[in-house]
Amino acid sequence: MRVLFGLLETPFRALQRILGIGRMPYIFLLPNLAFFGIFVIVPLIINFAFSVTGGDELFLNERPYVGGEQYSYLADCGSYLDPQSCREDRFWRGIYNTITFVFFQVAFMVLFSLVTALILNREIRGRGFFRAAFFFPVLLSPVVVALIWKWILLRDGVLNAGLTSIGFERILFFVDPTWSMFWAIFVSIWAHMGFYTLILLAGLQAIPPDLYEAAEMDGTKRERVFWRITLPLLWPNLLVVIVLALIKAVQIFDEVFVLTGGGPGTATQFIVQYIYTTGFANQVQNFGLAAAASVVLGVVLFVLTLVQLAVTRRKEDG
Repeated sequence: MRVLFGLLETPFRALQRILGIGRMPYIFLLPNLAFFGIFVIVPLIINFAFSVTGGDELFLNERPYVGGEQYSYLADCGSYLDPQSCREDRFWRGIYNTITFVFFQVAFMVLFSLVTALILNREIRGRGFFRAAFFFPVLLSPVVVALIWKWILLRDGVLNAGLTSIGFERILFFVDPTWSMFWAIFVSIWAHMGFYTLILLAGLQAIPPDLYEAAEMDGTKRERVFWRITLPLLWPNLLVVIVLALIKAVQIFDEVFVLTGGGPGTATQFIVQYIYTTGFANQVQNFGLAAAASVVLGVVLFVLTLVQLAVTRRKEDG
């Protein structure tokens, strides 16, 4: 190993003399930048190129340029509040389903994560075990998570077997749109809550204990301590959790696709599934329309990422 380092030292020293020590970090970053460019930047450019072309050919040089026609087709609606009035109603149905999912999933995710973190931050018996138990679903593959819950929720699954054993009727969870959306939200929260709980738990443990001791000596009620001490000091971590949960929820696909397949009908078809089915799963594959929809989604995620960076910078500055 020492011989290898000795062989590398000479060319790197020569390169340092040519470029200067201030430019050497870019040399070491070059492999990562090349990897990022090949597998991120180049696909983004190709995807945008597909979004301004038409036809069903795969290669770009065989596809006619159509400009913003794909975007106009997606935006062509009689009323944006009524997906059925849109030319591409499945796209807008996916958007409305995604908005519904994001609203409820993020709200309950943050709430349950906060409550769980507050409980696990206390001196309770088996605290280490419960921390590991809540985090364990995060380690599972989304497909595995969906298959486990699908096995539980099927017509002849574990949950219905339990219901019928105590005299209740079977519930067809994947036939009723309301139940399907409920379980899509529930399973997603169950699978990812542990990650956000750890972030909030780290924030709780960073709060100085002296503040709680002083509040206890003053006889302050627990509710007042939470609203006046815990929540304000935890707010930076809470903001990070909210933004991360938003980004993750907007991209929901694999768990729900395996769990419900987007059904019944389009009740749980979200925007990423629309992109997948339009570009790959349909008998007639419309790469241009799928690419245009993914560009729209990419813009939304880019905005959310900027918000996350702003929140993180504000947290570091504070």
